[in-house]
Amino acid sequence: MTHTVAKTSQEKSLCSKLERLEARVSAQNKELFQRAADIQGRTLSNFVVSSLVSVANQIIQENEIMVLSRKDQEIFVEALLNPPEPREKLRLAAQRYKKNMGVVSAVNR
Repeated sequence: MTHTVAKTSQEKSLCSKLERLEARVSAQNKELFQRAADIQGRTLSNFVVSSLVSVANQIIQENEIMVLSRKDQEIFVEALLNPPEPREKLRLAAQRYKKNMGVVSAVNR
């Protein structure tokens, strides 16, 4: 009986080596990277790629996910469930938009 294990996207990206990435680094940085790779028992390439993947994912997550305090969550949900009435300036902007875009509302039919 064979067992198949689903690979994470990170594992898949490390396994499928279709692209090449080159970078010039100082001898000091290369030694630093090699030392860290040796400590983890990895090749230098594997260490660098996995480190870049990890940092890239973290940066993207930090910029795509908004974390709200409990109070901010409650304010946000309240605004969604009970939105305030639109002010006159917003109503006029919506009318201008509809006129410019040729949108006919059900009320005007």
